[in-house]
Amino acid sequence: MPESSDPTVAISAATASAGARLSHLDAEGEARMVDVSTKPALFREAVACGEILLSSSTLDLMEGHQMAKGNVLATARIAGIQAAKRTGDLIPMCHPLPISHCEIQFETPNTRDRIRITASARITAATGVEMEALTAVSVAALTIYDMCKAVDKGMVIGEIRLLKKTKAERPPL
Repeated sequence: MPESSDPTVAISAATASAGARLSHLDAEGEARMVDVSTKPALFREAVACGEILLSSSTLDLMEGHQMAKGNVLATARIAGIQAAKRTGDLIPMCHPLPISHCEIQFETPNTRDRIRITASARITAATGVEMEALTAVSVAALTIYDMCKAVDKGMVIGEIRLLKKTKAERPPL
């Protein structure tokens, strides 16, 4: 994504211009890791979200702590945070980053047909932390799926996307 003078870069389809150069390809079109060694270390934060559609009866079992594999959301939160910390091991061209914070939140709308997952990740580094936030959401959703698949065969994971990324000289107060 192109750099912006605005410290908050909202993510939209317009940011993906047709003429943009893919930074993970060299002049010959071969995959490469981007060299960020000359970039300054800045405070960076990314927020991603996604959802898993499931039945209200599955939610009832989760809320009543009646799932055979244990506390679903607590386990999904731990799995998502662990995945964010290991993103560089999972995504081939992603820099291994020592993230300084990752938080995962779950929300169940009144329709009781889904769980919305939001993850934020923070770091002070020369590169962004959006892949870590996206990975946290993805693995949290997969963990919910794994822990509930015996009672709900119709679950669907989807709508995983980056909501925002920010960068600044120093963290906000």
